[in-house]
Amino acid sequence: MATRAELAVVFAALKKILERHAGSFTVAADTDDRYSLAGGWSAKRKRNIPAGWVEIQKNYVSYHLMPVYASPALRKTMSPELGQRMQGKACFNFTHVDRKLFAELDRLTEAGFEQFRKLSFD
Repeated sequence: MATRAELAVVFAALKKILERHAGSFTVAADTDDRYSLAGGWSAKRKRNIPAGWVEIQKNYVSYHLMPVYASPALRKTMSPELGQRMQGKACFNFTHVDRKLFAELDRLTEAGFEQFRKLSFD
């Protein structure tokens, strides 16, 4: 099981991915254990649409990427290794830094946020 210090290292690496692609998204939370980005206002849902967030949980760090939830085509571009990290439809869990998977997640985040922006949620 990963220690809190090890999870903090994972959190920092995943947070950098979101920060790199934040663009015009709004930072909705920025604490020691949660960083989240919100897109634009949804009249249908009457709230800002979350774009993505990273959060330290008890035994792992979760990386949520909402465009993956909304786009089956985007999910099809993922490697089987990254797919094994998925929990649910938009969450990836990690206990250690995996440079290969984080690089893939970085590309997936870029593509997903680009789609998100085209839908005018930024």
